[in-house]
Amino acid sequence: MDKKLSRLRRAVATRRKIAELGTYRLAVHRSNLHIYANVISPEGDKVLLTASTLEPEVRKELAEGKKNGGNVEAAVIVGKRVAEKAKAAGIESVAFDRAGFRYHGRVKALAEAAREAGLKI
Repeated sequence: MDKKLSRLRRAVATRRKIAELGTYRLAVHRSNLHIYANVISPEGDKVLLTASTLEPEVRKELAEGKKNGGNVEAAVIVGKRVAEKAKAAGIESVAFDRAGFRYHGRVKALAEAAREAGLKI
């Protein structure tokens, strides 16, 4: 079993539990160069809002510090942005879907930054 297949297998149980709860889902995906966060509706059929290191505002902020999108500082920025967007859309509480990724490093930094910005996870 390869690494990606193992990660996706681990993600199934989390997604099943979130579907039972019927809450908004904060789904995180990370690659070597970028990190992405999506808030998905309780039905799981619509992406309501997104934040990632590909957005021009985030790229500009990262360029000032001579950083790229594949580090903890970028994950913190994305976490704050997704929390601000969610609060503006009237979403106060979400379930955290780490998509099978281990809860450390960039994934943990994004979740903690979203919590600090006022989003209940």
